[in-house]
Amino acid sequence: MLTVAETARRKARRGMKVQGFPTVSSGMTVGLLGGSFDPAHAGHVHITHQALRRFRFDRIWWLVSPGNPLKTQQPAPLDRRMAAAHAIMQHPRVIITDIETRLGTRYTADTLRQLQVIYPHVRFTWLMGADNLAHFHRWQEWNWIVQNVPIGITSRPGDHVQAGHAKMAEKYARYRIPATAAKILPLQDAPAWCLLDGPVVDISSTEIRASGQWKR
Repeated sequence: MLTVAETARRKARRGMKVQGFPTVSSGMTVGLLGGSFDPAHAGHVHITHQALRRFRFDRIWWLVSPGNPLKTQQPAPLDRRMAAAHAIMQHPRVIITDIETRLGTRYTADTLRQLQVIYPHVRFTWLMGADNLAHFHRWQEWNWIVQNVPIGITSRPGDHVQAGHAKMAEKYARYRIPATAAKILPLQDAPAWCLLDGPVVDISSTEIRASGQWKR
């Protein structure tokens, strides 16, 4: 029996649309912003616009995950989080997708492997906030991720300096691309990473939940 990824790949090779999967042309550069988006907020929108402008992606996909393996408390139902994401992020080059649920993947490395099978001629870049870089070495197969997909890191309040001293940043220091050359990142072979600087939006999903504006 064919896997979901293999079935999707065969259809994509024939130029067929795969229901529930984003459509993208061969050779495009796509930034992947993963997370629970519980809920999506102005900070997500800001770093998405920042990434589009600085990295010059053809597309950015918001990968709204079924859950976070590193967190014990699980997020609000997926359909609510997807609806909230669509409501706040409206841009012709941004696609909001629940592709991880459709693929049945929980970890970033597994998701990336599947996407590379389905879209072999698309250049993917993993995107994350500087706050995530500090504990990135705890992610499952984090070395594999760095060695197989370029990584774009966006500024978060108070995390820029600390991020530069993260385990990943130190181990792969010689593969760092300066922020002034950020536009070349999506076309680089991994390992390659870039830490952006610039204005930030000081807001988080945790703060929104704590204020009572979003209930799981």
